[in-house]
Amino acid sequence: MDRLSNTIRPYAWGSTTAIAALLGVEPSGEPQAEMWMGAHPGAPSGTGRGALDAVIEADPERELGPRAVAKFGPRLPFLLKILAAGAPLSLQVHPDLAQAKEGYADEESRGVPMDAPHRNYKDTNHKPELICALTEFDGLCGFRAPAETADLLEALGVDSLKPYVDLLRAHPEGAALREVLTAVLTADPDEMAETVTEVTAAARRLGGPYAPYAGIARHYPGDPGVIAAMLLNHVRLQPGEALFLGAGVPHAYLDGLGVEIMANSDNVLRCGLTPKHVDVPELLRVVRFEAAEPGVLRPEASPAGEEVYETPIDEFRLSRFALPEGAAPHDLTAATPQILLCTAGSVRAGEVPLTPGQSVFVPAGEKAEVSGEGTVFRATVVA
Repeated sequence: MDRLSNTIRPYAWGSTTAIAALLGVEPSGEPQAEMWMGAHPGAPSGTGRGALDAVIEADPERELGPRAVAKFGPRLPFLLKILAAGAPLSLQVHPDLAQAKEGYADEESRGVPMDAPHRNYKDTNHKPELICALTEFDGLCGFRAPAETADLLEALGVDSLKPYVDLLRAHPEGAALREVLTAVLTADPDEMAETVTEVTAAARRLGGPYAPYAGIARHYPGDPGVIAAMLLNHVRLQPGEALFLGAGVPHAYLDGLGVEIMANSDNVLRCGLTPKHVDVPELLRVVRFEAAEPGVLRPEASPAGEEVYETPIDEFRLSRFALPEGAAPHDLTAATPQILLCTAGSVRAGEVPLTPGQSVFVPAGEKAEVSGEGTVFRATVVA
């Protein structure tokens, strides 16, 4: 069992205080967006035996177990993070497996450099993800019903939105959503910036359900993503609640601290709220133009005290244990690799003491017991 030394990524949208507060240290004054736990080559966790990706590469069957290697190959198939949003992240969507393989092969055949700013596909994998709130957490997830969006836009009283309102009311759901998103992202930049300015002023004046979009516009003035964001459901998670984001679902995180787990991939198609490249044709190929309520997940408790966040994919499985004072230890020994993360209290993983923000990697088959008083998240795979 290895205590992990984890990299904190200083992306501009990160909170300057949330991760430091979790760790119980003084803030650096710089944004701290994500703390990565895992074997991603971009920032592998450190262990007493070296970088985790190198440890796994040296003996994958020993570290991951034969079942996980047979199913996912000789790499840890998930990446676990603490995510701290102090400003909205880019509005984005992820491809499914077939789209990722096709997109990667296409860009490779065209010789698009891996580090090119217009490169969409960094690997051949999909990137389903789950975010579980540690604090109140705001986000956007999936398309709102077109009729509801039409009412929302119309009430702003901005004349340049009328064509979008008419499209949303005149066409079937999928066609309406596709046509409006396409129109927003391909509009004349100067005209769109003027529309966003008017929408922002109206949203500030009206408040209520418009307040999240006024907040987005404060960070991204004139960005067409502000209008695209209004096509999506706004959701506010309470601590312990989660969202699962599958392929093709447009989403953005706005504010809050959470535990995020995802398949080990870097494939992102952006819709806006970013200075980075927006590939509209490829985005439209990947987005699923379906309206749906955001499915807020609450953990399902087992008799053993494990609270599981059920998802339809196998690359990761996230659960948590709320350990009351004086409770008997929980035996978490498994045939699959695990990362155990403390988010509250003071606990022990085997002989390793953990305080909030600290984590351990447990190789497959290694004896793993958690005890103490606090909250522990368990990340593993289904194999």
